[in-house]
Amino acid sequence: MTHNKHQGHTPQMFLNKFYISLILSLPIFLVVFSKYLNISISENLKFYIYLIFGSIIFFYGGFVFLKGAFFELKAKRPGMMTLISLAISVAYFYSIYALFFSGQLLFWELSSLILVMLFGHFLEMKSIHSAKSALESLSKLIPDETEVVLNTGEVKKIKVSDLKIGDIVFIRPGGRIPADGVVIEGESEVDESMVSGESLPVKKKVGLKVVAGTINSDGALKIKVEKIGEDTFLAGIMRLIKEAQESKSNMQNIADKAAFYLTIIAVISGILTFALWIYAHATLSFTVERVVSVLVVACPHALGLAVPLVVAISSALASRQGFLIRNRVAFENVRKVNVVLFDKTGTLTEGKYGVEKIMSFDDSLKENDILKIAASADSRSEHFIAKAIVAEARKRDLSLYDLESFKRVPGKGVFAVIPSVGEVYVGGEAILEFVKDNNNIKNIELLKSEKNKGNTLIYLVINNNLKAAFSLADIIKDEAKDAVLKLKKMGIKVVMITGDSEASAKKVALKLGIDDYFAGVLPEDKLSKVKHFQDKGFFVAMVGDGINDAPALMQADVGIAIGAGTNVAIESAGIILVKNNPKDIVSLIKLSRYTFRKTIENLFWATGYNVVTIPLAAGVLASKGILLQPAFAAVLMSLSTIIVAINAILMRYKKL
Repeated sequence: MTHNKHQGHTPQMFLNKFYISLILSLPIFLVVFSKYLNISISENLKFYIYLIFGSIIFFYGGFVFLKGAFFELKAKRPGMMTLISLAISVAYFYSIYALFFSGQLLFWELSSLILVMLFGHFLEMKSIHSAKSALESLSKLIPDETEVVLNTGEVKKIKVSDLKIGDIVFIRPGGRIPADGVVIEGESEVDESMVSGESLPVKKKVGLKVVAGTINSDGALKIKVEKIGEDTFLAGIMRLIKEAQESKSNMQNIADKAAFYLTIIAVISGILTFALWIYAHATLSFTVERVVSVLVVACPHALGLAVPLVVAISSALASRQGFLIRNRVAFENVRKVNVVLFDKTGTLTEGKYGVEKIMSFDDSLKENDILKIAASADSRSEHFIAKAIVAEARKRDLSLYDLESFKRVPGKGVFAVIPSVGEVYVGGEAILEFVKDNNNIKNIELLKSEKNKGNTLIYLVINNNLKAAFSLADIIKDEAKDAVLKLKKMGIKVVMITGDSEASAKKVALKLGIDDYFAGVLPEDKLSKVKHFQDKGFFVAMVGDGINDAPALMQADVGIAIGAGTNVAIESAGIILVKNNPKDIVSLIKLSRYTFRKTIENLFWATGYNVVTIPLAAGVLASKGILLQPAFAAVLMSLSTIIVAINAILMRYKKL
């Protein structure tokens, strides 16, 4: 049985208890310092101040720790709450005994200790609470109401919960988008920073996707709803954040074990301290004071903050960089990666074709003339290669011809009649059957070098004459080369895996500077490639975006999915790259290494000082007049907590 020591607690609860306990402590502080302030207080009044205010502080301010200790002991996992409870209980009950009989009173130490502990737990709860508030903030991004365009053309306000797939929503300037969909009318810029981490707005026009929760800028948009509720991208991010919060960190497990053993050490040290000072004939008040000091200074409060703070801040840094951590263990393991296996299509490349080269076989036709004719013929085609040619024409701001007629030529390409141009065929090698001039066929020999590069060739035939050819290839991402170079500089081996041909794979590998690649790999073989490197002793990260990458992502020591990829790939990975940027792999590894270093530093500051302070608290240097009083022990313990907090907060300013 386990117990969350902060179950049902809030930062405000600890802060309220701190303020009230501080007010209740003032009479005690006044009594303690009365001799320095030349204030005369009768012994009878002192007795009641100590008894009444000391008891209220103990039971009101200290109850949260006593309750926590009860659950820790019930779960057989003594920890921070147990130690605090032991310390304040020993101080309180001994002081009550001394008040009625004789001995040194520890009410000042008791109240100081409770105040320090309450404020320390307020700081801890605040850091944990701020991390959990990420989910609440995301849920607020979806508006309560939206405007739907009816069949009559009228616009009607409805609740977002009543939206259906296929509905047309009207988004005014400044409005939030209520569901995932596609723009069917209008043009605007959309703030997608909550999705991608990019501060610059993204231009949206007809045909482009939009995401729920993002903010429309200065233009009006009509959007066809494609995903609603739990199926939206934002809902997916919320699930990922929840999974990340619930996933247990290896370092947190270490911290929990350290806190457990430190508690055992503190209790044993307290018992030994009591026994040895009694054996040495020390007074009971002095002995109890030593025991309280030992219990206080050994309190693993900083341990309770050391890892959660680093986790919260590193998660925030990760989100700012544009990747989400589904699994904390996977994130921690990234620092050990020494080989990264990249899927090619959609990961290192855009996953869509682009025109690399236009070759003319007619001196009267310039490059833009060729592109304009081919794009006009392809403008009514849904084929991805036809779209690539049209996209290139749009990119060059070429106005397309009106078509007199159009038809698809199954398995070959398209046919169109363009006034002032003639009969036009655009397609692959099979389209060459419509070429009547054999002399132009000879030009095809000149294109062998393009084929050898692994490029796709598309031919333009006008009035049965071969006029030009297009060389197309999967577009390599601009950031891919830089990512590969930086990974290699970090001493990490980079490997590419693809189902594409040897020629295509070799071309991409050469352009990116990748030394090792595997071409023609079937989906089931990707998993075996991961195992191949694992068997060689490598710690493997697999980066992919497709359904066929899912088994390899699961097999890898760290699975990293491209955010724009399939849900299957995302569900199979421990980390998701939201921005679809290969360079984020470099940032991810750096952040993992930096987080590990900060965690180790925090664990040291949370526990290392005990090597010196526990013996001092026990009184090993009492003969030299060096004693660690309970209140000062609480200050030292709190100082370690403050150091841990500052060390973690400094992470926010790290540039990756």
